[in-house]
Order: sequence, then structure tokens, then C-alpha cells
Amino acid sequence: MSTARLPAGAAKVRELMRMLGRAAQSDGRIYLVGGSSAVLVGWRDVTVDVDLKLEPEPRGVFTAIARAKDALNINVELAAPDDFIPALPGWRERSPFIARHGRVDYYHYDFHAQALAKIERGHEQDLSDVRAMTRLGLIRRERMSELFQAIEPALVRYPAIDPASFRERFHQAASEIFP
Repeated sequence: MSTARLPAGAAKVRELMRMLGRAAQSDGRIYLVGGSSAVLVGWRDVTVDVDLKLEPEPRGVFTAIARAKDALNINVELAAPDDFIPALPGWRERSPFIARHGRVDYYHYDFHAQALAKIERGHEQDLSDVRAMTRLGLIRRERMSELFQAIEPALVRYPAIDPASFRERFHQAASEIFP
């Protein structure tokens, strides 16, 4: 659960990226997720949490995260779509590069995976984000359908997900959100 801290805009997310990059003692990748992507791309002004996935984890980054949370007064969470839904095939290749700071390469976690995880969760802010991703051309209906079909058999490995409800939410979102 997030500690009460200030929302983060693009400037704070970029400063966090620089701080972690300076502290990294080995090469690694950090994927930005959810609101972090939203503020950097520009469809939202702020996010409550800066969600990250580290792969591989750059040595020294966890200590830097703790310091950065205090220095920037922001929430930082380790969370990614593949924590909640099956990993989409090819997600790494579809993750757009953002920047390199120090020994760390930053990417947006695959927008198709972010959108599917948001559809599964189904909150209004999540669906608004999916609309923004569609409007900005970051996701496409056909590709979303292919990827949903690819992960559907693996949904049984995620007990918190009711596959029939997720399928229904996906088809409803596809008809309402995607052109």
C-alpha cells in the first residue's frame, strides 16, 4: 500500500530516473508502468504511484529507490502487468525506449500489456488510460485481440482473475474504446 506522499508529474519521474541511473552499479533495465508512462507521454499530469519493473535489477537500485522516495516525496512501487495477468508474448520487444541514465536503460512497459491489465482491473481511471493509449496510437484493437487470445489459456494460473469476467470486460472495452 502506498504511503501518503505527493503525486508525481513528469519532472519528478524524470528526476527519479536520473537518481536511479546515477546510483546503479551494474547494467539493467527499468520499465515504467501505468501512471509513470501516462505522465511521461502526457495524457495525465500526475500519478499517485511511480510503478516500476526492474529486469535485470541494477545493483544498488533498491537503496536508491528508498532515498529517492524521501528526497522527491513520491510513492514508488514495484508493479507491472505481468504481476496481475500472464506476460504477453513479445512484450519486451514492444516496450518503447525512453532514455539511458548511467547504466540503466528506461522503457515504457509494453502499452498493450498495460492496457490489458487495466481492462482486467476495470477502474474508471484505468479505462480512461486505455482510451488515451488508443487515441495516441499506442495500442491497436487487432493486436489487443491477438494478445488477449494468446494469454487466455494461461489465465487459470491467476486465481484472482475470473477468466469469463475478464473476457467479457475485454470484449466490452474493445467495442466501446477501440475504433
